[in-house]
Amino acid sequence: MNLLPAIDLLGGKAVRLAKGDFDAVTVYHEDPVAQARLFASQGAAWLHVVDLDGARTGTQANAACIEAIIAESGLKVEVGGGIRDLAAVERLVSAGATRVVLGTKLVADPVFAKEAAAQFGDSVCAGVDARDGEVAIAGWREGAGVPAVELIAELASWGIRHLVYTDISRDGMQTGIDAQSYAQVARCAGFAVVASGGIASLDDLRALAALDDLVEGAIVGRALYERSFTVAEALEALEGRA
Repeated sequence: MNLLPAIDLLGGKAVRLAKGDFDAVTVYHEDPVAQARLFASQGAAWLHVVDLDGARTGTQANAACIEAIIAESGLKVEVGGGIRDLAAVERLVSAGATRVVLGTKLVADPVFAKEAAAQFGDSVCAGVDARDGEVAIAGWREGAGVPAVELIAELASWGIRHLVYTDISRDGMQTGIDAQSYAQVARCAGFAVVASGGIASLDDLRALAALDDLVEGAIVGRALYERSFTVAEALEALEGRA
C-alpha cells in the first residue's frame, strides 16, 4: 500500500486546513519544494499535492510550484485542485504528474471527466470529498446536492480506475478514521480507493493495511507535520511490519 504525504498549497506555502476551512490555516513550510524533497529523503515514494487556491478559483494558481515539486522531488506526484479543462490535465501530465485528480468537474461536467479519462487513461483520478454523505465541491465550500455513493458508482463506467475519497469532517483534525467506510467506498466503486482525512496514528494505517485490495494508498498530512509518527514508521505500518 502506498503512503502519500500531503502538501496543500495556499499562497505558495505548504499548509493544512481544519475540515477544509480556509479560515483555519496552519502553515507548515514556507517552501513546498523543500518540503517535497524532505519527504523524499525520508523514504516516501509518492506525494499528494492540492492547489487550494486553484480549488477555490478554478485556475491553476500554483502551477509553477507544482511543476517544480514534480521536477525536483523525484517522487510520483498526484495533483488536484483547480483542474477544470483538458489543457490543465495535459499540462500536469506533460510536467510529469503521475495522477491528476478531478474533483468539482466530476459533478459540474461529467462529459469533461469522461473525455479526460479517455484521453489520459490511468493518469486520471477521481477526487470525491464528502460531508455527511454529500459531495462537496469548489474547495469544499459548496454542497453539490449529490450523494457521494451515487457519483462513486458511476466512475468505472466513465473509465476512471483511481479514487481519492476524503471524509471532510475528519480532514486535518487527527481524529482517527473509520476504516470500514473506505472499504464500503471501494466496493461501491469496484476498485481500490486512496484514503484521505483524519489519519492520526499508526493504528489507523494498520487498519487500512488490513483491508487488503480495497485500499491502495493513504494520504497523511498533519500527523506527519506534527510528528505523530515518521514517514519510515508509516511505511512499516502500511507494509504490516510494525
